[in-house]
Formats: sequence, C-alpha cells, structure tokens
Amino acid sequence: MDDSKTLDLFSPENGDDSAPIERHASQAYLGYAVSTVKARALPEIADGLKPVQRRILYAMGDTGAQGFAKCARYVGEVLGKYHPHGDSSTYEAMVHLAQPFSMRYPLIDGQGNFGSRDGDGAAAYRYTEARLSRYAELMLAEIAEGTVDFQKNYDGKFDEPVLLPARMPFGLLNGSFGIPVGFSTRIPSHNLKEVAAAAAQLIRHPRAKLDEVLEKLPGPDFPGGGQIISPAEELRAAYETGRGSIALRARWTVEPLARGQWRIVIHELPHGVSCRQVLEEIEALVNPKAAAGKKEVSQEQKRLKQFMLDMVETVRDESDRKAKLRLVIEPRSSRQDASEMMKALLVHTSLEVRYPVNMTWIGLDGLPETKGIVEVLREWGEFRLATVRRRTEHRLQKCEDRLHIVLGRLLAFVRIDEIIRLIRAADDQAQAKAQMQAKWKFTERQAEDIVNIRLGQLTKLDGVKLNDERKSLEAERKGLKDILGDEKELKKLVVKELEADAKAYGDERRTLIKREERAAIERTVLEEPLTVILSRKGWVRARTGHGVDMEAVGFKDGDGRSLELECMTTDTLTVLAAGGKAFSVDAAALPSGRGDGAPMNTLIHSGSDDIVWIGLGDPATPLLMANTAGNGFLCKLGDLASKTRQGKDFMTVPEGARALAPAPAAGGKAIA
Repeated sequence: MDDSKTLDLFSPENGDDSAPIERHASQAYLGYAVSTVKARALPEIADGLKPVQRRILYAMGDTGAQGFAKCARYVGEVLGKYHPHGDSSTYEAMVHLAQPFSMRYPLIDGQGNFGSRDGDGAAAYRYTEARLSRYAELMLAEIAEGTVDFQKNYDGKFDEPVLLPARMPFGLLNGSFGIPVGFSTRIPSHNLKEVAAAAAQLIRHPRAKLDEVLEKLPGPDFPGGGQIISPAEELRAAYETGRGSIALRARWTVEPLARGQWRIVIHELPHGVSCRQVLEEIEALVNPKAAAGKKEVSQEQKRLKQFMLDMVETVRDESDRKAKLRLVIEPRSSRQDASEMMKALLVHTSLEVRYPVNMTWIGLDGLPETKGIVEVLREWGEFRLATVRRRTEHRLQKCEDRLHIVLGRLLAFVRIDEIIRLIRAADDQAQAKAQMQAKWKFTERQAEDIVNIRLGQLTKLDGVKLNDERKSLEAERKGLKDILGDEKELKKLVVKELEADAKAYGDERRTLIKREERAAIERTVLEEPLTVILSRKGWVRARTGHGVDMEAVGFKDGDGRSLELECMTTDTLTVLAAGGKAFSVDAAALPSGRGDGAPMNTLIHSGSDDIVWIGLGDPATPLLMANTAGNGFLCKLGDLASKTRQGKDFMTVPEGARALAPAPAAGGKAIA
C-alpha cells in the first residue's frame, strides 16, 4: 500500500483502498483547518469581509429589493444560492452587520430587534426586516462593471463574486474577529476619514514610512467611543507588527447635584464592555462568592467588599432612547474624592480593559498572514488600483461599443431614405443587413442596430444629437485611454475617489486618544491587626487581631506551631526558605485563620523547601544571614524583597545544609 497518496474515503470507487486511521484523520483535519481559515473565520484584505458576510451583501443587492424586506427572505436567498451552512449562523452574521455598537460603519440597516450591547439576542428572522445601508454602496456600486472575478456557487447553478469591489479598506473601518484552526484575528475599527487619508498617502507614496501613515491614522476608532490611554509607542508597536494590545478606558463626567452632592455619569464604555457587565462586576465585589472548592470567601474578597461599600452608595443603568448609554454611580459620601473612587472602579471592573490587536488576514496571495498597518494599506491600495483599472477597461469597452453604434447611425442618417427603401425591398432582415454591409460598408453590428430600429424611430434620427454624442464618447474614450496608459493618472483617479468618498461618507472620530497612566491602587484593604501563624509542615494562616492565644490554635495531626508574627493587613512580609530563596507576600493575601490555612508553597514557589523565617520591618534593618554549613553574611531586610512569586536566590546553601532564620545585627523589629 502506498502511504504517500491522499485518500478519498468518501467515494464509492475506492473499493478495497485502506490506510491507517492516523493518516486519514490528519488529512481530514488539515482539510477542515484550511476550510475554517479561508472560508469562514479570516477576513480578506481586499474587501474586509468573511465569505458569509460577502454572500449576504451580494444576495441582498442582487434581489433588487427596494426598502426594507424580511430578514427571512434574505437568509433563504443566501442559503439557497450561495452559503451551504446553517440558517442560525447566517442570520447571526447578518445581525452583526446591522449592529451600530458592533460595526463602526454598519453595512445593513435593521428594522426591529437586532440585539443590544448588553448581550440581548436579536428577534427571530421572521420578525425583523433589513436593507442595505448607505455604506454598502461603497461595497457594491461597481459590482456590475467587471471589477472582480466571479465563481460558481456550491452546486454550480449560480455565480457569486470572489471579492466585492470595496471602495474603502472596510477591514480596517469595521474591524474583525475570528478564531480558525491555528490562527486568530482581532482587528480594531477605525475612522473612515483617517483611513482614507492614510490609504491615499500610500497610493501617492508607496514607500511612505509608518510614522507618515500614523500622522494620518493615529489609532483605532471604536463604535461606542471611549478613550485610548496607551502611549504612542504602544500604538506604534501594534501597528508596526500587527500584534499588540491597547489600553481602553470609559469616559465619564462628574454631575453636580443640590447641596454639594454629586454623582458620576459614565457615557462611553470600552469597546465590547456593556453596562450589564459593569453592574455584574460591581455586584460580585460587594456580594462575593467563595471560589470553587472553597467554603468561604477569601480575606481579599472581604476587604474589597468593605472597600466598595465604603465608597459606593448605588449604581444604576439609566440608558434609554435619549441617553443611549448612561451609567450612574452615586458615592457613599460627597466628601469623597471622585477621581479616587473612579480609580478604584477602573482597577476592579471592565471600565478599563486591554484590547488585544492581532491583524491576521487573507492576503491578495490567498495566504493567511499577520500584517502591519503599512503592509495592509499598501496591499489594499494594490487591490483598489487593479479594481479601478478593470472598471476603466470595462467602461472603455462600453464606450467603444456605443461609439461604434453611434457612428453607424450617423452613416445611416445621411442615407436614411435609401436605407428605408432597401429595408422595405429586402426579403428579410438578414438580406437587408447583407446589402447594407456590401453597399455602404456598415459593420455587422451597425447593420443589426439599424434594421432593429422601428421605422418610425429611424425617420426621426437627429443628426445634431448623434454628432454631440459622438464627440462626447470620443472625449470619454480618450480620457479612459489616458488613465489606462499612465499609472500616475490611474493613481490620481483612485486618490480623487477616495477623497470624495471620505467627504461624502466620513464622520468625526468618536474615540478619544489621550495618554493616561493605567489606574492602580496601592492599598485596597483596610488597615487591621493580623497574626500570621506558620506550622512546622509549612501551612500558613492569618488570624484577625493581635494577642492570639496560641494554646487555643489547632493544627493537623502530626503538625504543630513553627512561628507566629503580628502585623497589619497592609504589610508586606518577607519569607525565607531553607534552600536560600527569599520571597515577598502581602499579608492580606494569606488565607483566613479559620481552618488549617493553606500550604505556603501555594502562595510562593518555594517547592519542597521548609519555611525557616517570616519577618517584616524597616527595609534598612541590618540582618545576619547564615546557614548550617557555617557560612554567613550581613545584609539589610529590604535586600530580601522579591517582585515575583518565583522569589529570588538570595543565599547559596551547600547540599545537605539549610538556611537559618536571620538574626538582627543591630536591633530590629518584629523578627520571628
């Protein structure tokens, strides 16, 4: 058996052909993977669409329906002619194209319930209606002018476009999201005017650098506005490579009330975040639930709850038709600092998020690839130039065809009486055409046109109008030939059309780009006394208060007290393991004193090493470090601090030896 050939196990002609199941599975999965990448999940650079979106728009335009029509009609048209998949996924794609909170420039106008930003689903397609939006004109206006190739549909009965002749880079305008096998894409939306300006810049100057493009296109522009707080360097890095992330933040105002009261009104959220999501996150903070496998909430959850209750009185969603987004937050006290309250909410909710950027597309070469913004715009410019060239060739052909007919009619005009007598005397049209071609040098097409004109119309031919039309057609032909014969003229035309479309369809930027530091809170817990207890087997817990009666503290069988340390919930503890590693642990992160606590190595990466010491104090406190091998040195307490759970190798401990608890070299505080 030949192990190298590709099997077709779904064809009855295979007979006894067989192969290892591993090879067949590999081949089948590869085919599926290619299908998801190219036929479902990734957009094309050319028109920015996935296949189902392209089929929906083409089918809607092809029906010729005027005004709104039932979505069920369009879904049936798409499934019956072009898209061999389910009706649910097709309708979902149609709904997405109509949602103004999902699409920066919706390609479909929806009438009825098309869902909400809070995640509410659209009504069934038997209830909703749709039509193509004005922006869809930029997709379909040139479809009948020979601008793109067509291919047979899945059963070979209909033709469908391979791409749509997009007059704008819609992949950048509306963005995209998809996760095929082995790839993923997440492209942010952008402003039409800015994208058009950047595209025109690269068509004029193909070697333009990234910084020149970013002068025209400074960053994403999301449907719901919000604020981009990332530094310019972060945006530049994402646009240069096609990968990165952008920090987004909600926008709000402080609304003054009577008697010195105030409230915060959030009117724009980060893209993809809803009022419901923020309300649920705040609810989870003030009414926390124990994590899976835990009997009670953690100390951190308790402290966050108290922190939020001390700051926030009420939160409610007042969004309606007049105020499309209005999330109201009232403080516990008007004496609070509004900026501090918002900082806390930004840290603990989705009012501030990071938006991952991954600009992976199907390029003009048909291959999936992650591309930077310059490469994307340059490649789209190549597509647009090719599209306009094909459109110009199509128009030139039509112009020449019409000119040919007009010249024939002008020739007929000067001999109209002779031609009428010839046609009347002829036995049939074929004889009349042959005699006209032989006698007056008409071409076959010209003769066909003349004999097909009704006699009453033939006598009314207007020589002046025909001559004016001839001049107009000749001028048009010259202009079209000039464009096709000069690449510079072609580029000028494309740029001119881009600028005209930007003026006709563009709008102002919605998303503010303003550098801000990401929100951070140094302390989100109340300062309370705490006693840390470590057992001999490395289990740690924290009891509320000082002066804990250690005789009343229970331990697991075979275990017992190793050390205890009195501290505050806001303290950071220093931990030393027997292997010489040092760690830093927030006291507030320690498990509750109820029960046996948790192994210390679940909080830090100490491995199987015992914990020999836990301490806190002034970072300048001098310490004597030593191990059982007799080695030692002096250091300061602050030297042991670590920024990660992995800790840092602080002391070299020979094999068979172990670190000892540090001793204060010249006095110290709270050394256990």
